[in-house]
Amino acid sequence: MYGAAVRAERRPGRGTRYGAAEEDREVAEMPERGRVSGGGRGARRPWRVVEVTGPSMVPTLYHGDLLLVQYGVPVRPGDVVILRHPFQQDLLVVKRAVERRPGGWWVRGDNTFAGGDSTDYGVVPEELVLARVRARYRPPAKTPRGQRSATELLGWAVSAVRPVRSASARLRAR
Repeated sequence: MYGAAVRAERRPGRGTRYGAAEEDREVAEMPERGRVSGGGRGARRPWRVVEVTGPSMVPTLYHGDLLLVQYGVPVRPGDVVILRHPFQQDLLVVKRAVERRPGGWWVRGDNTFAGGDSTDYGVVPEELVLARVRARYRPPAKTPRGQRSATELLGWAVSAVRPVRSASARLRAR
């Protein structure tokens, strides 16, 4: 299909997570790249939390991971970004910006078997690249009784929060 997308849902009292589920209503309110007010160095940039749906960014991102994203910041090659799908613009997807080309960005998913990236739809125009992913948060796995062993909690704590910009030269070199 289209690979990893992001999904939104509203939680009472806890803010909004943005993505594909409520994007008709919610994403329209989000600032597009270049429309962020106060472009100075100390300007406030909007931050959001989004949830990953789909396999195209495996092994970097998995279905259900939560991402901390920042809108209106410059994108560099190797960054994981949130963008509007070029052919279905009500769908938000998460991909890695590989290189800048004439007309926009060449983006790829980290999972070569999933597809749904620039190999299918070409260069993504700059105005469709909305945000840069700053960190990934993996919620702890749910157990039937809600109890977790100390080993499970330690393993989760070590891998739960990490920057998305991979140290792997293999992923950045694509």
